[in-house]
This record gives sequence, C-alpha cells and structure tokens, in this order.
Amino acid sequence: MDLLFQTIINGIMLGSVYAMVALGLTLIFGILEIPNFAHGALYMIGAYVAFFCISSMGASYWFALVISIGALFLLGMIIERFIYRPFYNQPHISSFIVAVGLIFILENGALVLWGADFRRIAPPSSAIFNIFGITVTSQRLLVIGFAALLIIAIHLFIKKTRLGAAIEATSQNRDGAQLMGINTGLVGQSTFGLGTALAGVAAVLVAPILLISPVMGESVIAMAFVIIILGGMGSFTGAVIGGYIIGLMETMVSTFVTSYYTEALIFGVLVVVLAVKPTGLFGKEH
Repeated sequence: MDLLFQTIINGIMLGSVYAMVALGLTLIFGILEIPNFAHGALYMIGAYVAFFCISSMGASYWFALVISIGALFLLGMIIERFIYRPFYNQPHISSFIVAVGLIFILENGALVLWGADFRRIAPPSSAIFNIFGITVTSQRLLVIGFAALLIIAIHLFIKKTRLGAAIEATSQNRDGAQLMGINTGLVGQSTFGLGTALAGVAAVLVAPILLISPVMGESVIAMAFVIIILGGMGSFTGAVIGGYIIGLMETMVSTFVTSYYTEALIFGVLVVVLAVKPTGLFGKEH
C-alpha cells in the first residue's frame, strides 16, 4: 500500500510538470493556432538559464527561478515576433519547419555552451517529510504546490484582468477582437511569452529532481502534445486535467507493469479516446 501511495505522489508531481508545460502550449495554440514544436527546447533553455545563474553567478535558487521566468518570457516574445509571425499566412508546414530549425539551434547551442554532460541544480531545501508512512522530499511538494498555485493564478489572470479578457477574446474570434480595438499582435506576442515562461517554471522546479541535458525537452514535449490532444486542443481544463492523467498513468504503468511499453500504452489510450471523442475530452465541436 505504501508503494501505491508513493507512486501516486510521484505521479502527481510528474503530472504537475506536464500540466504546466501543456498549459503553456495550449495558451499559444489557442491564440496563434500553431503547434509550437520547439516548446520542449525552450523548456530545456529555462533549466539551463537557472543552472547558469546558480553555478556561474552564485545566485540563489529562487532568484534563478525569477531570472529564468523573465528570460523565457522575453525569449518567447522575440521568437513569436521575428521567427513565427512572418509565417502565419503560410501553410502550416512552414511553421513546422521553422520549429524544427529552432529546436536544432537551441539544443546545439546548449550543447556548445554547457556540453553533453548531465547537470543538476541543488534544491532550495533538502528536507524530507514522512506523511502517513510515505517519504516525500520538499522539492516534490514544492513542484505540486507551486504548480497548483500557478494554474489557479493563470486562470484568475485570464478571467479577471483586461489582458486576460483580451487573450480570451482573441482566442475565440481574432477578427472580432481586432474590430473591438484589441491589438491582437501584441496579445499573441504576450501570450507566446507567457506560455514559454510556464515551460521555464516547470523546468526549473523539476531540475533538482531530474537531470538537465540538451535533449531533456524531447520526451516532455511528446507527452505535452499527447496531453493537449487528449484534453482537447486549446482547452485550459483539458491541458491541466490531461497533464495529471498522463503523469499518473506514466508512473503507475512504469511501477506496476513495465517501463518498456509506457509510451506505447499512453499513445494507445490517446487513440481510443480520439476514436470515441475526436475533439478530445474537453474539446468543443466546431
């Protein structure tokens, strides 16, 4: 029984990471209607920014987290404006090719700057808690708690602020939003920055638990796309719930069945869900 509860905690932690990454991807897709395949590489850059701040500048973990969020937000805005925007009126294959090129640039850039060796960030606290016989590190609790607060904050931001209302209006009807005087270009740029920053937060939070490497984003982005398709493209609720479903499923299957076929089983579940509901669990019919 202890193993089951331990696995659930690990699944919730992993699901928290997936939910943050998938939520950023969903926000970008909802506004710009482009699947940002380079999102995983940007997730990786977020971890390395924090690693650089801590290892080379002697910054604290929390300061490095703030710097990573700011750097990823600005990087996301720059990428949207100068890399993706020129291709909005082009066939979707153009954006895909651009994303692949961006992945190569970011991954090889990280390889040149930090090498191929795995890196790790020290956690801000090494405390270990024993909850009902389950051993949980403070970093795992931090990931779970921070993700929950962040998801609530993003929801309130979208529902309660003017910029959030502009984001929602643009995602629902871009032409209508423009007629109402909303600067949809700036909204799209800001949303891309916000989505990228969410990936950076997820990377820095999980970095003390998992290893940092130039290819660390590849498996995460694969699962993130499974999540947003499973939950429904553009669905806030789908991204969050889908993230926790996939995180729990991955840890459960790896622990109690086998780790060799985890991804195959997850993709199998995705196929079954789409066969029953092609728009995903929370997707809307058009």
